[in-house]
Amino acid sequence: MSLVIYHNPRCSKSRQTLALIEEQGRTPEIIEYLKTPPTSQELAQITKKLGVTPRDIMRTKEAEYKEAGLDNESLTEAQILDLMVANPKVIERPIVINGEKAVVGRPPENVLNIL
Repeated sequence: MSLVIYHNPRCSKSRQTLALIEEQGRTPEIIEYLKTPPTSQELAQITKKLGVTPRDIMRTKEAEYKEAGLDNESLTEAQILDLMVANPKVIERPIVINGEKAVVGRPPENVLNIL
């Protein structure tokens, strides 16, 4: 089963989550999502595994949130996903996927639930 972390090395929570995974003896595939954002389809699959909507994993305090128009309540889910991919800074981090399970590492200990 593949273990993946959508990681931002500049984020302390993301670094702590990665450290917790490694302390469990696991070596995840690390995707630096700011450099390599998921596609809209991948992001849709991630939200499905998380059991949330795309809006649930948006960082609404990022400047890009308003700049990209993501605060527009009339956007469709497909439009939201496309804008999130185009502005990956608004995607909550870190997201860890283990097979069909996924969690947001906030707090980092959440990851222990799916390892």
